[in-house]
Amino acid sequence: MRSIELVFDDATDSLVRADWARLAAAGLPSLAAHTSASNSPHITLAAGPDLIAADEGPWEGLPIDVIFSGAIVFPAGTGRYVLARSVLLTSPLLDLHRLLHQGLSGALPQTCPGAWTPHVTISRRIPAHQLGTALDLLALRLEGRCTGARLWDSSTKTVTPLGPSV
Repeated sequence: MRSIELVFDDATDSLVRADWARLAAAGLPSLAAHTSASNSPHITLAAGPDLIAADEGPWEGLPIDVIFSGAIVFPAGTGRYVLARSVLLTSPLLDLHRLLHQGLSGALPQTCPGAWTPHVTISRRIPAHQLGTALDLLALRLEGRCTGARLWDSSTKTVTPLGPSV
Protein backbone atom coordinates (compact mmCIF):
# COMPACT_ATOMS: atom_id res chain seq x y z
CA MET A 1 0.00 0.00 0.00
CA ARG A 2 1.17 3.50 -0.77
CA SER A 3 -0.22 6.70 0.70
CA ILE A 4 0.29 10.42 0.34
CA GLU A 5 0.03 12.18 3.68
CA LEU A 6 0.11 15.64 5.16
CA VAL A 7 2.42 16.02 8.15
CA PHE A 8 2.32 18.59 10.91
CA ASP A 9 4.53 21.24 12.42
CA ASP A 10 6.26 20.28 15.66
CA ALA A 11 3.61 21.80 17.93
CA THR A 12 0.72 19.98 16.25
CA ASP A 13 2.69 16.74 16.08
CA SER A 14 3.24 17.04 19.84
CA LEU A 15 -0.48 17.59 20.51
CA VAL A 16 -1.40 14.38 18.68
CA ARG A 17 1.42 12.42 20.32
CA ALA A 18 0.10 13.65 23.70
CA ASP A 19 -3.24 11.97 22.85
CA TRP A 20 -1.37 8.78 22.01
CA ALA A 21 0.52 8.99 25.31
CA ARG A 22 -2.63 9.58 27.41
CA LEU A 23 -4.30 6.51 25.93
CA ALA A 24 -1.17 4.41 26.43
CA ALA A 25 -0.82 5.60 30.05
CA ALA A 26 -4.42 4.47 30.66
CA GLY A 27 -3.61 1.02 29.28
CA LEU A 28 -5.61 1.59 26.08
CA PRO A 29 -4.53 0.73 22.54
CA SER A 30 -2.66 3.69 21.09
CA LEU A 31 -0.36 4.52 18.20
CA ALA A 32 2.22 5.35 20.88
CA ALA A 33 2.96 1.61 20.89
CA HIS A 34 4.06 1.77 17.24
CA THR A 35 7.62 3.01 17.65
CA SER A 36 8.83 2.89 14.04
CA ALA A 37 10.55 6.09 12.90
CA SER A 38 8.02 6.29 10.05
CA ASN A 39 5.09 6.45 12.48
CA SER A 40 4.08 10.06 12.88
CA PRO A 41 0.76 11.88 13.09
CA HIS A 42 -0.62 12.64 9.62
CA ILE A 43 -3.69 13.16 7.45
CA THR A 44 -3.91 10.68 4.56
CA LEU A 45 -4.79 12.46 1.30
CA ALA A 46 -4.73 9.39 -0.96
CA ALA A 47 -3.98 5.69 -0.60
CA GLY A 48 -3.86 2.64 -2.80
CA PRO A 49 -1.67 -0.32 -3.71
CA ASP A 50 -1.11 1.09 -7.20
CA LEU A 51 -1.00 4.77 -6.28
CA ILE A 52 0.94 6.85 -8.82
CA ALA A 53 1.37 10.57 -8.28
CA ALA A 54 2.34 13.22 -10.79
CA ASP A 55 5.84 14.64 -10.39
CA GLU A 56 4.41 17.95 -9.22
CA GLY A 57 1.95 18.21 -6.36
CA PRO A 58 -0.11 21.03 -4.89
CA TRP A 59 2.46 21.63 -2.19
CA GLU A 60 2.75 25.37 -2.82
CA GLY A 61 -0.56 25.51 -0.88
CA LEU A 62 1.30 24.57 2.30
CA PRO A 63 1.26 25.37 5.12
CA ILE A 64 -2.43 24.83 5.84
CA ASP A 65 -4.10 25.46 9.17
CA VAL A 66 -6.39 22.65 10.34
CA ILE A 67 -9.01 22.34 13.03
CA PHE A 68 -9.64 19.05 14.80
CA SER A 69 -13.27 18.79 15.79
CA GLY A 70 -14.48 15.87 17.80
CA ALA A 71 -13.72 12.25 17.18
CA ILE A 72 -14.61 9.75 14.52
CA VAL A 73 -14.81 5.97 14.74
CA PHE A 74 -14.29 3.48 11.90
CA PRO A 75 -14.88 -0.29 12.07
CA ALA A 76 -11.70 -2.39 12.29
CA GLY A 77 -13.09 -5.91 12.65
CA THR A 78 -15.65 -7.48 14.92
CA GLY A 79 -15.87 -5.53 18.16
CA ARG A 80 -12.83 -3.36 17.34
CA TYR A 81 -12.56 0.18 16.01
CA VAL A 82 -10.20 2.87 14.77
CA LEU A 83 -10.44 6.03 16.87
CA ALA A 84 -9.39 9.24 15.14
CA ARG A 85 -9.59 12.99 15.44
CA SER A 86 -11.95 14.45 12.87
CA VAL A 87 -10.50 17.23 10.70
CA LEU A 88 -12.83 20.02 9.55
CA LEU A 89 -13.18 20.38 5.80
CA THR A 90 -11.90 23.85 4.97
CA SER A 91 -11.55 25.39 1.53
CA PRO A 92 -7.72 25.29 1.55
CA LEU A 93 -7.70 21.62 2.60
CA LEU A 94 -10.34 20.64 0.04
CA ASP A 95 -8.53 22.58 -2.71
CA LEU A 96 -5.22 20.88 -1.95
CA HIS A 97 -6.91 17.45 -1.90
CA ARG A 98 -8.72 18.09 -5.19
CA LEU A 99 -5.57 19.38 -6.92
CA LEU A 100 -3.57 16.37 -5.74
CA HIS A 101 -6.14 13.95 -7.14
CA GLN A 102 -6.13 15.67 -10.55
CA GLY A 103 -2.60 14.34 -11.10
CA LEU A 104 -3.09 10.97 -9.41
CA SER A 105 -4.07 7.45 -10.39
CA GLY A 106 -4.67 4.29 -8.39
CA ALA A 107 -6.27 5.93 -5.34
CA LEU A 108 -8.79 3.91 -3.35
CA PRO A 109 -12.32 5.31 -3.78
CA GLN A 110 -12.65 6.32 -0.12
CA THR A 111 -9.67 8.67 -0.48
CA CYS A 112 -11.02 10.44 -3.59
CA PRO A 113 -12.77 13.82 -3.61
CA GLY A 114 -16.39 13.49 -2.57
CA ALA A 115 -15.76 10.39 -0.43
CA TRP A 116 -12.72 11.38 1.65
CA THR A 117 -12.98 11.74 5.43
CA PRO A 118 -9.92 13.62 6.69
CA HIS A 119 -8.78 12.42 10.09
CA VAL A 120 -5.76 11.76 12.29
CA THR A 121 -5.65 8.26 13.76
CA ILE A 122 -5.23 7.99 17.52
CA SER A 123 -5.87 4.27 18.11
CA ARG A 124 -6.35 1.16 15.98
CA ARG A 125 -8.26 -1.97 17.01
CA ILE A 126 -9.64 -0.43 20.20
CA PRO A 127 -12.37 -2.62 21.74
CA ALA A 128 -15.88 -1.20 21.79
CA HIS A 129 -16.07 -1.24 25.60
CA GLN A 130 -12.99 1.07 25.81
CA LEU A 131 -14.20 3.76 23.38
CA GLY A 132 -15.89 5.90 26.04
CA THR A 133 -12.81 5.87 28.26
CA ALA A 134 -10.60 6.79 25.31
CA LEU A 135 -12.87 9.66 24.27
CA ASP A 136 -12.79 11.07 27.80
CA LEU A 137 -8.99 11.33 27.56
CA LEU A 138 -8.94 13.44 24.39
CA ALA A 139 -9.01 17.23 24.24
CA LEU A 140 -11.26 17.19 21.21
CA ARG A 141 -11.15 20.75 19.92
CA LEU A 142 -7.66 21.70 18.80
CA GLU A 143 -6.05 23.67 16.02
CA GLY A 144 -2.92 22.78 14.15
CA ARG A 145 -0.86 23.29 11.03
CA CYS A 146 0.14 20.98 8.18
CA THR A 147 3.55 22.01 6.91
CA GLY A 148 4.65 19.19 4.62
CA ALA A 149 3.74 16.06 2.73
CA ARG A 150 5.21 12.62 2.31
CA LEU A 151 4.77 9.38 0.39
CA TRP A 152 4.61 6.25 2.54
CA ASP A 153 5.31 2.91 0.84
CA SER A 154 4.46 -0.02 3.10
CA SER A 155 6.10 -2.59 0.82
CA THR A 156 9.52 -0.96 1.18
CA LYS A 157 8.83 0.65 4.59
CA THR A 158 10.08 3.98 3.24
CA VAL A 159 8.97 7.57 3.61
CA THR A 160 9.74 10.04 0.84
CA PRO A 161 9.27 13.77 1.52
CA LEU A 162 7.16 15.56 -1.10
CA GLY A 163 7.18 19.20 -2.12
CA PRO A 164 9.50 22.07 -1.37
CA SER A 165 8.38 22.68 2.22
CA VAL A 166 9.55 19.33 3.59
